[in-house]
Parts: sequence; structure tokens; C-alpha cells
Amino acid sequence: MITAVYPGTFDPITNGHSDLVRRASDLFDHVILAIAKNSGKNPAFDLDQRKSLVERVLNGVHNVEIRVFDNLLVDFVQECNANVILRGLRAVSDFEYEFQLAGMNRRLAPEIETLFLTPAEQFAFISSGLVREIASLGGDVTEFVHPDVQAALSKRFS
Repeated sequence: MITAVYPGTFDPITNGHSDLVRRASDLFDHVILAIAKNSGKNPAFDLDQRKSLVERVLNGVHNVEIRVFDNLLVDFVQECNANVILRGLRAVSDFEYEFQLAGMNRRLAPEIETLFLTPAEQFAFISSGLVREIASLGGDVTEFVHPDVQAALSKRFS
């Protein structure tokens, strides 16, 4: 059985994230979407809000589990008995950073593989940071996020 962990802050979850999870659920036996506490990023939504939004967005996607973590990623992956870290690559600019992370994770836990998926073309430019910025300035983010996320962003930045 192959279990993949897809980590991130998901602040908020975007259509790009959910596309990647849906595709991963067809590739792996079990997918764990792992929401990082990551308090250093000063998130727009607290951990409980992010988890709630992720659960609503991914409701009905088979073989996906939503968990939160606040420790070293490779330790979390080992706790989950997973074999794969799944990361998304939107652009070449993401590659250098992700390549460094993958190398460090391999050094810390050589039994865990890192796999990269690229988003569907229509989601390649979407990032949580851009979505938050647009929403905070009163812009329309409906094509970038699930309606529940859009409503939460509107409430957060109203």
C-alpha cells in the first residue's frame, strides 16, 4: 500500500491544491493532506479554520485523510507509515526550493521518496499568497477557490 503525504499550510486551500489532491487520490492508495501549523507565516486563518475549509472542499474525495502536524515533516511522514511526500510544482521558480527540501528530506529519511506533480494548466498561476492578497484588497477570487473558501475570505477581510 502506498501512502502519500501532501504537506502545506493551505492558507487557504485553492483550486490548484484540490486538483492535485484529486489526481493524487487516483495514483495512491491513501493520501494524507497534512496541514502545517507553521505559526511563523502569520496565517490568515487559524489551524482549525484551515482544517475545516479543507474538509469542506475535499468532502467526497475517496481515500483522503486530513491531518494537522507541528513537527519535522519526515517525522510526521514516518508516524503516518507513509512512503511518499507529494509536492506541487507550479513553475520553474518553485523547483530550486523544492529540490533543496527533497534533498534534505532524503538525507534525513532515505526511505521516503518525494514526488512532484504539476497542476492542471488553469491552476498553474494560483497560490495561496496571491489569493489572500487579492481577497484582502477586495478582489474577486471566485475562480481560484471553492465557494466556501471564498466566503471565508470575504468574511475574514470584510
